[in-house]
Amino acid sequence: MQHMGLRRPGDSTHEGLDADAAIPQSAPRPAPQWIPRYRRAAVVLDALAAMAAVCAAHVASVALGMPSPVPAGSNLLLLLAPVVWIASLALSRAYDQRHLGDGPSEYGTMPQAAVRLLAAGAVVGAPFLGHLPRWGTLLVLIGLPVAVTLSLVLRYLLRQSLHRARSQHGRAMQRTVVLGCQESVSELVTEFRRESTRGFLAVGSCTPTADPLPGLPFGGLLHSPLPTIDAAQADVVVVAHPSGLDSTALRRLSWALEERGVELMVAPGITEVAGPRLSIRPSASLALLHVESPASSGGALVGKVIFDRIVAFALGLILLPLFIIVALCVKVDSKGPILFRQKRIGARGEPFSMVKFRSMSTDAEARLADLQRAKNDGSGPLFKHRHDPRVTRIGRILRRYSLDELPQLWNVLTGDMSLVGPRPPLPSEVATYEPDAVRRLRVRPGLTGLWQVSGRSDLSWDESLRLDLRYVDNWSVMFDLQILWRTVRAVVRGHGAY
Repeated sequence: MQHMGLRRPGDSTHEGLDADAAIPQSAPRPAPQWIPRYRRAAVVLDALAAMAAVCAAHVASVALGMPSPVPAGSNLLLLLAPVVWIASLALSRAYDQRHLGDGPSEYGTMPQAAVRLLAAGAVVGAPFLGHLPRWGTLLVLIGLPVAVTLSLVLRYLLRQSLHRARSQHGRAMQRTVVLGCQESVSELVTEFRRESTRGFLAVGSCTPTADPLPGLPFGGLLHSPLPTIDAAQADVVVVAHPSGLDSTALRRLSWALEERGVELMVAPGITEVAGPRLSIRPSASLALLHVESPASSGGALVGKVIFDRIVAFALGLILLPLFIIVALCVKVDSKGPILFRQKRIGARGEPFSMVKFRSMSTDAEARLADLQRAKNDGSGPLFKHRHDPRVTRIGRILRRYSLDELPQLWNVLTGDMSLVGPRPPLPSEVATYEPDAVRRLRVRPGLTGLWQVSGRSDLSWDESLRLDLRYVDNWSVMFDLQILWRTVRAVVRGHGAY
């Protein structure tokens, strides 16, 4: 193994990417060890989900009094179901390296596999059902949804174990070398370190001056990167934007990395834009990156409104006993009204009255100016006080578990808020907004959001703004469902709430 030291421009006998690209590579580097292990675990879990789906269909047939298949047929189905389901997932690229542990793209392969399986069954399955058409119907109506749901749940648990290995122990990482201009490389390395669960471990950089970046053991020249990539034993090379490499240099770099079995990724230069909005527009001589406009109207928005109100109404009914208990606790704990109303700014800058369970003393607004002069744990236009003396005893509990926000379900029903969205700002905060922050007002504020599941009050203003803008530019129904799922865990843990 080569010495873990900083590579200087003069260390290599090859000068320029043209010479580097011609360096012979005897064999490509093997994939990181975590990838085959993760893939094997995913296959086993998907097989278990398929067998459970067959069992669920069989139990349903018994419960409905339908004739069960002959024992031999049942055993055959238990053996064939995992094979068929895994094959359908494989055709949907559920086991491709780029999807493993990636979350949305990994989960998205499950519905695709189900659709493939339904299409294949419609074309070739009917003749083979023979005298079991009704049991076959149960496989479709019950077995397939069970297989998809279980695979999603088991993949989620597997992904969480991967994230813990990365964030807590620094394992299952891909050694990454970043190429580009000094500033863009530094920003990308900082992002990799902040988002450690993504699995990119920055170990080297190649810049026009080969100046080393703090904390990176390898460094080299931008136009002669292969010695640094080889010395760092990189699994991934990421080209930052702006990179300073022309199309010919990038093409030759991709050829050289292909021989080495090293992945090549290119940062597009437009941040906080999710994959569904990005697509490649190929032509005869070049490929263009097409960035779709964020969904701000149309069917998707109507679907979001309908979903918000149905879920808000259902949650209101289910949580009605909890509402009564919290209301009594607020009333007994301190004098004053049970509910607290405050003017907030909604979509397109329209004000509305937000309602919450009261968690502060009745003179909280009068004491605000004194507290702002004394101490502010927030940043930017946000005022936060980690040990706010205005908060009541029951209020601290309500805030920790976000119970004080439950009445905002009424704001969702009236259309002033959404279940998921940016944090609803105060008029005083909006008055200090810069142009970037004003973009938060393009969508309705949310009962929860990326800020809620990413740190809550522990976030700085810049971090909170970055997350809100990411949501505004990339929201979708699936994105909302992911945030709602993560909200449950964030609320139970109670971190960052004060």
